[in-house]
Amino acid sequence: MTPGADAWVFDTGPLKHFALSGWLGVLKFLAGGRPVLMPDVVERELRRQTEEVRAVGQVLDADWIHVFSSSDPSYMAKFAGYARRLVADGKNEGECGVLAMGATFGSEMVIDDSTPREIAETEGLRVTATVPILCDAIRAKQLTLSMVEHVADELLANEYYLPFGPGGFRRHVLEHGLLDYDETT
Repeated sequence: MTPGADAWVFDTGPLKHFALSGWLGVLKFLAGGRPVLMPDVVERELRRQTEEVRAVGQVLDADWIHVFSSSDPSYMAKFAGYARRLVADGKNEGECGVLAMGATFGSEMVIDDSTPREIAETEGLRVTATVPILCDAIRAKQLTLSMVEHVADELLANEYYLPFGPGGFRRHVLEHGLLDYDETT
């Protein structure tokens, strides 16, 4: 499947930790009719992790998450450029694949790691992260604030980095202007 501008392209972290927390279905619900993809390098990262963490296999088994693989020269050149900047000791290849897909196809990338997200923003690429996706869900009345607070706390309990501690979702989003007060009541 070739991604379009309406697709969400996920990095390893969000997919892995939503699965570990038992909330992968929330991402499917929030995607609605949007295509959800991951580059083949993210799939490889997840496959390596399934040996240690079986729950990650849910991502690989999800029929609504499609794997993108390409030998297109434009995509490969973008991937190589990002790899020169980000890959160290075999790490961050997933981010490079996500960035290359966003740069090549204009898809919206879901990346929580700050360095690749900053690269995307600097290059004018469409990028989001877990917290803004959850805020959008509250704003659209797809999820309640209390449910999102629970999801965020579960992600944190499974050692996912979010820019706040347990119980801190509401305060964080209000202090950073991600939601207005009337959206949290």
